[in-house]
Amino acid sequence: MPFAEIIGHEHPIALLQASMRNGRLAHAYLFHGEARVGKWMTALRLVQALNCEEPSTLDNFDSCGHCRSCLQIAARTHPDCFVIEPDPESATPQIKIEQVREIEQQFVYRPLIGERKICLIDEADRLTIGAANALLKTLEEPPGHGLFVLVTSRPHALPITIRSRCQALRFTAPALTQVEAAVILKRELPPTDAHFLAVLADGRIGEALETNVAEVRARQQEWLTLVKPQSLTSSTAILSAAESLAKSDRGEETLVWLTRWIRDLVILIIGGDQDQILHLDQLPDLQHYAQQADIDQLLTLLSDIERTRQQATRHLNMQMALETTFLRLRDALRLAPIRVSA
Repeated sequence: MPFAEIIGHEHPIALLQASMRNGRLAHAYLFHGEARVGKWMTALRLVQALNCEEPSTLDNFDSCGHCRSCLQIAARTHPDCFVIEPDPESATPQIKIEQVREIEQQFVYRPLIGERKICLIDEADRLTIGAANALLKTLEEPPGHGLFVLVTSRPHALPITIRSRCQALRFTAPALTQVEAAVILKRELPPTDAHFLAVLADGRIGEALETNVAEVRARQQEWLTLVKPQSLTSSTAILSAAESLAKSDRGEETLVWLTRWIRDLVILIIGGDQDQILHLDQLPDLQHYAQQADIDQLLTLLSDIERTRQQATRHLNMQMALETTFLRLRDALRLAPIRVSA
């Protein structure tokens, strides 16, 4: 698959192609940006373009995507291309020094087929201190036939010494319209679902292409019952829902959804772009709430929910956090609680 089939990222791809055309590729790159926006895919396409056996005749330094070399790179069997990544089965996935040492040994020798030996490091921010120090020595004295591409969504978690020896390329999320078009084309979903996935993923193309829309829609309907007037006006319903969600370990997931729902409401209140609204199919209910809601309370609640989510792993009492959040949301929506008769 050539560069042309990557959604968005025209600028970094153009810079890479210009460097290839002029023979001025750096010895190490740092591809950084939000998770699942296309950094890793672009790294693979770069390796394919450098090794393609049937390069484009248009002098645009791209790959064919179907020659032996391109297929080997996609299958991770090319003799001159190596991949380092954390062990996904580990409780705390890390890239260990042994993995870097193995690559160092490989890079002592010249390439078997192409002009370069290339190492792709995914989630490079997970390098242990020992692994980072070992990699640093290689980056300080890189072999002339070597190319390293580090990929991360947390560049500041990498040592500054590593970052300073790489040419950084920033990847931003593609436009929502590009993501929608890709979902319609590649998944053959209707426009309403494509828009829903694009907004849900915040433009993260990888997530939009893989999310099971039926499962998400089903969970969405469950969550929507939590913000119905009959749920929010009943303190009993709030306490019961908070207890159930906390016991089923769905508290943090619920806070994420609440953030998106409140954000939709704020967009309506301030007259923002409705294309950014996730729950477009709930527009009448949102508009009803928007007419009476207190935006200052909503914005403060959004900020506090984010703070609560950051504390979710620090022995947080999730049930109490959910109870408080729902009660504050009721106040922000100016819903009067139902008084139970004695």
